Amino acid sequence: MRYKAVLFDLDGTLVDSIPDIAQGANLMLHDLGFPSLSVDLISTFVGQGTHHLIDLCLKQVTEQSTIDPDLQQQARILFAQHYDHQTKNSISQVFPDVIAGIEKFQKAGCLLAVVTNKPMQFVPDLLRLMHLDHYFDLLVGGDTCAEKKPHPMPFLYACEKLGVLPAQALVIGDSGNDSVAARRAGIDVLLVPYGYNEGKDVQDLDCDGIVSSIVAAAQWAAQSNTTS
Repeated sequence: MRYKAVLFDLDGTLVDSIPDIAQGANLMLHDLGFPSLSVDLISTFVGQGTHHLIDLCLKQVTEQSTIDPDLQQQARILFAQHYDHQTKNSISQVFPDVIAGIEKFQKAGCLLAVVTNKPMQFVPDLLRLMHLDHYFDLLVGGDTCAEKKPHPMPFLYACEKLGVLPAQALVIGDSGNDSVAARRAGIDVLLVPYGYNEGKDVQDLDCDGIVSSIVAAAQWAAQSNTTS
């Protein structure tokens, strides 16, 4: 395999985390006196970080295009409290073939990293509860760098920390945030179709391939004969 490192998105790529995210969001809304939102709707808010998700929830329930700063701050505190509790008692699940795919990359000698827009405070616990933590050489959260995906900085930071060139890495994600950030960083990118692409079809995104699973991604990577 020509790739020396694989950079994975987390929510919607490795872990079906919507149950926990939706529960945290709806408990936040309940505390603020607002009605709950459907899990399907909240899933379309995932991708650009926790603050973006909270803002979209508040805009939905208030039917306002702008959010009162005090309400916004209160919502962020409440969501963090509820989601932290949810993460420690997670009802999320690893997607099928994730562990088998990760192990294929690992056996091929690849360094492995998680690069997510989720705040770092939630990442280690989620990976540990999903029994995925021991696979990764590096974790990059949404607040690790000054910018989040779709900015290329998190992927470039991961490559630097892993000691590989962007051309030697492969991104695997589920959304436009992953594909745009990877393209801007000069990194090959594969997308899975089962994730949370803000309600949009991944078929419309610029990528090197759409794969059905992480196992299929490992097979694609092993068969790639492109040279760096």
